[in-house]
Amino acid sequence: MTDQQTLTIRPGGSDDAATVLRLLDVATAWLAARGRTGQWGTEPASSDPRRIAQADAWATGGGLYLAMLGDAVVGALVVGDATDYVPPAVEPELYVNLLVTDRAYGGHGIGARLLAYAEELARDRGLGLLRVDCYGGDDRALVGFYEGCGFTATEPFTVERPGRQPWPGQVLERRLS
Repeated sequence: MTDQQTLTIRPGGSDDAATVLRLLDVATAWLAARGRTGQWGTEPASSDPRRIAQADAWATGGGLYLAMLGDAVVGALVVGDATDYVPPAVEPELYVNLLVTDRAYGGHGIGARLLAYAEELARDRGLGLLRVDCYGGDDRALVGFYEGCGFTATEPFTVERPGRQPWPGQVLERRLS
């Protein structure tokens, strides 16, 4: 079992886009193997031009942080501005744009530690609100994960996708004291 104290977090950079894609590919395959294809589908992110461009933007945008165990990247966090498809916040916030962990380390608290780091970043910036959105379909297990990390579900939303099923999402927030 991974000891959270051995986990370090470092800023990401332009050389880390492929690492983010690898983490997304592993997570997508893990979800698909469990019949949970509603979140990210079945195709690897590394073969999707839109996801490749998104990973490049995250890696060069200044908001990427990587969880490390020794030299191994075991998770990624991207923070910044809220995405266009969610209701806007009514106060300044930090928004979690991506949270993904290496499924080989599932259950070891890496995602929770990355969210705690996002909270630290928000506090350091003098912000009192941290928000995230996630897949809100199926059994809402991902919503439950975020609730277990101290977030409260707020607005549900739907992303319409031409030629595909609509994507049910959920915004969650965490107030910082």
